[in-house]
Amino acid sequence: MTCCVIVDYGSGNLHSAEKSFQRMAADRPFTEIRVTGDPEAVIRADMIVLPGVGAFAACRQALADRKGLVEALFEAARDRAVPFFGICVGMQMMATVGTERGATCAGLDWIPGEVIPLATNDVTLRLPHMGWNAFDSCATEHPVFAGVAPGDHAYFVHSYHLRPRDPSHVLAQATHGETFAAAVGFDNIVGTQFHPEKSQATGLRIIGNFLGWRP
Repeated sequence: MTCCVIVDYGSGNLHSAEKSFQRMAADRPFTEIRVTGDPEAVIRADMIVLPGVGAFAACRQALADRKGLVEALFEAARDRAVPFFGICVGMQMMATVGTERGATCAGLDWIPGEVIPLATNDVTLRLPHMGWNAFDSCATEHPVFAGVAPGDHAYFVHSYHLRPRDPSHVLAQATHGETFAAAVGFDNIVGTQFHPEKSQATGLRIIGNFLGWRP
C-alpha cells in the first residue's frame, strides 16, 4: 500500500484537497490518502502534500507549533526524497523567506527565493488575485504537468507570490499585473500557487500525475 499524507497543521482546505486526491486515487487501488498531523506518519509517508491558506507567517508558525512536524517534513522530503507537493501557501513556505506588511519570516528554504506581494498598476486588477487564470508557460516535460499546456486554466487565490532565485525552479507562469511563478519545483519537490483541488480538469490531472510520480 502506498500512502499519500495530506499534512494537517490547522491551515488549509483539507476537505476539498482530501476529496480531490481520493478521487484521483480511486484508479490506484493500492494508494491510500490520509489526512494527519502526526509527524511519525509524515516520516513514513510515500508521498506528502502540504496545503496552506492565509498569511505566510501564520502558516509558518502553525507548522512550527506542531512538535516534530517540520523535522518530519525535512526527513521525508529532503533526506528520503519522497514526492512532495506544496499547495498555495504550502508552496510559498518552501521559499527562503516571506515578506508581509514590512515583516519577514523564515521559510523552509527548499526553493531559494522570497515571497513578495503581487505588483500591479492596473486599477482594474484587484488583489487578492482570485479566480481563473491561464498559464503563460508550462513545463510540459515535467511528469506532474504531463497533459497540461500553456493556455490551460487554474484557480488562484493569493496576494503574494514566490520569486525563485533560480529560474530553472519555475515550472509554470501566469500573469496578474505581473508575471509570476504559478508552479515551482526540482528533483522530488513540486508546488503550485494555484489550488489544484479547485481547478477542475486541469487540477485533477495534476493531482493524478503527482500520485503516479516516482522521481
